[in-house]
Amino acid sequence: MDTVIAGGHGKIGLQLGELLAERGDRVRGLIRKPEQADDLVAHGIEPVLCDLEGEEDVAGKVEGADAIVFAAGAGPGSGAERKWTLDYGGAVKLIEAARAEGVRRYLMVSSMGAGNPPAEGGDVFGEYLRAKAKADQALAASGLDYTIVRPGGLTDEPPNGLVTIGNELDRGQIPRADVATVLGAALPARHAIGKTFELISGETPIEAALAAL
Repeated sequence: MDTVIAGGHGKIGLQLGELLAERGDRVRGLIRKPEQADDLVAHGIEPVLCDLEGEEDVAGKVEGADAIVFAAGAGPGSGAERKWTLDYGGAVKLIEAARAEGVRRYLMVSSMGAGNPPAEGGDVFGEYLRAKAKADQALAASGLDYTIVRPGGLTDEPPNGLVTIGNELDRGQIPRADVATVLGAALPARHAIGKTFELISGETPIEAALAAL
């Protein structure tokens, strides 16, 4: 499989890329900064310069791919405007690129709470959830073979491989490494297509949790 990861230098993107590369897949990571390229190469990922906020046409960046994973994000400390230009706008640009290039598979890393964001207010976090929700809606309506994953609070704890998958879960946390493993397992899973689910640490092995979708 040939997979393009938006947010290729992010903590989830790097771990997912390394996982996919280790199983023999071709992995391309989209990055904004040339100085990030060596980190990707060290993880077996091909760096591709692409500014999702600045470039009008990104279709050429995904040419020949089998799948796209949107794991990019404006990140903590960014303002409300960037939630819309990247978390929403960047995701939509890649949806359009996927359709233009015939890339059917698209995985979205969304957020717990995006299924029912506040109608207004909530400061920057409220804008983040609204941007994520709108991006999720755009993907679900795109006609692509999508999976939307909405993890809870992300940590850098070691993975334990045990999760809970469902809808409207109680708030919880999950290591980024486990999120990456879920994404890697969901990519080739036909039964995961068309599914949206929340994800936190739990008591079920990842493969079993995904099989129960």
